Amino acid sequence: MHILLVEDEPAIADIVVHALRADGFETSHCLTGRDALALARGQSFDLAVLDVGLPDIGGFALCRELRRGRDLPVIFLTAHNAEAERILGLEIGGDDYVTKPFSPRELVARVRVVLRRVHHEAPAGAGGFVHDAEGKRITYRHQLLDLTRYEYGLLAALLQRPGAVLSRAQLMDRVWGNALDSGDRTVDTHIKTLRAKLRDVAPELDPIRTHRGLGYSLDIANGPGNGNGKAARE
Repeated sequence: MHILLVEDEPAIADIVVHALRADGFETSHCLTGRDALALARGQSFDLAVLDVGLPDIGGFALCRELRRGRDLPVIFLTAHNAEAERILGLEIGGDDYVTKPFSPRELVARVRVVLRRVHHEAPAGAGGFVHDAEGKRITYRHQLLDLTRYEYGLLAALLQRPGAVLSRAQLMDRVWGNALDSGDRTVDTHIKTLRAKLRDVAPELDPIRTHRGLGYSLDIANGPGNGNGKAARE
């Protein structure tokens, strides 16, 4: 696993890098947000640890930029213990929040917990789905789905975190990235066409759940007789 650490205090960064590497994580450190964005253009990371109070780009804004077009778990570091700031960090999609001063061992433990949670993909065949990530193909109940680029991206994002509710903004960042012609309703439109294709395979099932005002999730346990499929549709 490759971790990106963005921390402008060298003393703290050295301790964190040492702790992460001692636990077996490949770790890259940047002092500024701009350096992190430049590094991320040429490398992929499994998780980012971001200081909120960076000198050039705030940690929250950096999180949004790093997540454009990719699914990247994020843990925020901050010297502040303000409840409003913690809530903001979580609302924009942060996976965890650590307040300074902190124990390096605790941070490493939190990194492991987040990685286990967000990288837990549905096992092959779960819910009738089989995802060939390298071939960018998804099979549903033994039938290869004929998906557009964005339908595939949506379903792949939902499959990566089965049961988790992903907001429209999170899905936009992961699937559309910097596309200029996309808007909030774009997600809804593609979810509708994706549902129709899943229904063509299994009319009695509806594994995509709508959470009004929140977003969408994928229920890999959805099956006949559970009484939840139709109620979740828009």
